[in-house]
Amino acid sequence: MSKHNYFLIIGGVISALISILHVFLAIMPDFFRYVTPGETSGLSQMAEQGSSTTTVLSVILAIIFAIWAIYAFSGAGLIRPLPLLRVALVAIGAIYILRALFLPSEINMVMTQGYPFRFVIFSTISLVAGILYLIGFWKLKSLSTLN
Repeated sequence: MSKHNYFLIIGGVISALISILHVFLAIMPDFFRYVTPGETSGLSQMAEQGSSTTTVLSVILAIIFAIWAIYAFSGAGLIRPLPLLRVALVAIGAIYILRALFLPSEINMVMTQGYPFRFVIFSTISLVAGILYLIGFWKLKSLSTLN
């Protein structure tokens, strides 16, 4: 029985769920009002007006997050090793962590300006995903299972 890297499996699941969210955004543009700062945001207005830009961007992001999930599953040993696996896992983890850097300012904006709390949740999910990818990479590296 082979050991799987559960940190990367969970990180991959998070990326896959984010990918699915972006597919829903592409299919149901009215959903943008729930993932943007409000009904008056530019993205929300573009989506409601039927802009193809929001659809294209949602599809591109869905593909990117799906690729990130595949890399996590590859690092976890669920599928064969992919090219540049080490670099990709670190880069993905770093990108998620960078996204999470908004967390302190979002908490402040929720407390002082009535900013939607869901953005704190989005940043927290990014932080968790980034940590999972980086711990998963570190576990792989420490076990010398990557070439």
